[in-house]
Amino acid sequence: MINSPYFPYVFAFVLAVPFLIFMRQFVHAYIKLKNQEIKLLTVKGNAEQRVQAYERLTLLLERLKPSNLVAKFDPDLAVHEFMFLTEKSVNEEFDYNASQQLYLPKKTWNHVVNSKNNIIHLLHSTYDNLSENATLQDFKTVFLMNYMNGEDYIAKTLEDLRKENLIVN
Repeated sequence: MINSPYFPYVFAFVLAVPFLIFMRQFVHAYIKLKNQEIKLLTVKGNAEQRVQAYERLTLLLERLKPSNLVAKFDPDLAVHEFMFLTEKSVNEEFDYNASQQLYLPKKTWNHVVNSKNNIIHLLHSTYDNLSENATLQDFKTVFLMNYMNGEDYIAKTLEDLRKENLIVN
């Protein structure tokens, strides 16, 4: 058998098989470990993105509060100019943060949307019920009073965000 022309090939094969089996096991274990690492990073990344989404939406809701809206623009504006700028600002701020809905439960996102819509509705209803010769200061006062006398939907939405964030973390 040693004089056989196939002996070097058989010898190399016998030496190579255990090495190939060892290498296959090593590569398989390495790939499995890397997949676990990727999954861990993905979960960690999603959690970080969700936390950032909660932070951004909390900031959005704080900016939507009427007490913050009334202090936003020049006090010398006409009421209709203030209305236009405030509504535009609310919609732009909301549009900027709309992508955050990817990281929230649908119910919580709907609360954020409803808060924005309720603020715009409150702006319009306050404007519609105001006398024609009312000043901007009158409008702001009535706007704040209407919000305070109604349901505090922004505070409820903020509380929902806090609860959801606690569940995530």
